[in-house]
Amino acid sequence: MPAIDYYFTSISPFTYLGHEEIRSVAGRHNATLLPKPIDLKVLWSVTGNLPLAQRPALRQDYRIIDLKRIAERRGLPINVRPRHFPADGTFADLATVALVQMGQNPLDFMEMVFSGVWVRNEDIADRVQIESYLERLGLPAADVLDLAQAPESAIIRKANSDAALAALIPGSPGYVLNGEPFFGQDRIDDLEHALDSGRPPFRAD
Repeated sequence: MPAIDYYFTSISPFTYLGHEEIRSVAGRHNATLLPKPIDLKVLWSVTGNLPLAQRPALRQDYRIIDLKRIAERRGLPINVRPRHFPADGTFADLATVALVQMGQNPLDFMEMVFSGVWVRNEDIADRVQIESYLERLGLPAADVLDLAQAPESAIIRKANSDAALAALIPGSPGYVLNGEPFFGQDRIDDLEHALDSGRPPFRAD
């Protein structure tokens, strides 16, 4: 059974736009998704990327068009200027880390977080909001929240960020199959082709 490392941060609109598709690809190929929340600041300290507000207006405007285009093609709703953006997705990320540590499948929770920002105008920096997602999914909210606040969860998120860099993933989302990196939701088709063909993974050397 193939395994796909799934690097992401909860606030990323491109992670939201690719989440349903990467789940579908994994399901079609009986592959296991391994969610690994990351801290973009760790990656950007190496790649030189800037927060959205610090990018040129041209790039900001193009991003809006790109979000609309991808959402239309994937048949997904999106609010390209959500009420709570930018927002700190750290605690949502750490809740996902906690779910993984507890042996719970976090994928439905992740979808609820992503769509909370980009569809429903909810504030994922609000811990009460995160608790409500967990409760609605029948997950042990109190235990998840406790573990999310524990030091080991932050350590795991930092380790995930370092692993993403080592795998040549510069942002969110990124997927790694057999050591080959696929950066961005627009590379999911390439990942599925690799699964379909069974070809050896490509390397930088």
